[in-house]
Amino acid sequence: MARRYPPLPRRWLMTDERMGDGLIPAIRALPKGSGIIFRHYGLPRHERRALLIAIRRIARARRLTLVVAGEPLGLRCDGNHRKSGQVHSKIKSSGLLTMPVHSHPERRAAQRAGADMVFVSPVFKTRSHPGASVLGRVRFGLLVRGCDIPVIALGGMDDTRARSLSRFNIYGWAGIDAFSRQK
Repeated sequence: MARRYPPLPRRWLMTDERMGDGLIPAIRALPKGSGIIFRHYGLPRHERRALLIAIRRIARARRLTLVVAGEPLGLRCDGNHRKSGQVHSKIKSSGLLTMPVHSHPERRAAQRAGADMVFVSPVFKTRSHPGASVLGRVRFGLLVRGCDIPVIALGGMDDTRARSLSRFNIYGWAGIDAFSRQK
């Protein structure tokens, strides 16, 4: 499939309410060419939209890819992050389509939906989902084996852990804490 936009980012920041005042500094610290999945589901719609506008301004100035999870809030961004049940042709035609994958059925659904990239998680323990079971390296490897969509590893990720998954041919990695700890 021919792409109309720049290469896909290999490093992604997943926004999260618990980042608090560290969100904007974390975005500004991202290397050019990185991506942002804007979530912040817990905010009231008008606050979520205002925050997205501020982040979009920074993303454009820094050449970061901005993908919106959940409701797009009437703003044009670089794409949408959707679960398999939320995909329809209008969303697919509006830029990148990224999807979360936690299981083989979700991976197959992402392939059927024409996703440009999948975020496979949780690879390792993560503060985002305390106590949740993790894939670990072996189950992660089995889940992504033969995947023809670029795979982004998510869940307890940082540069070191991403390198430890290199044998699985991951395209890149995403995180929250790895970026919020940066100065």
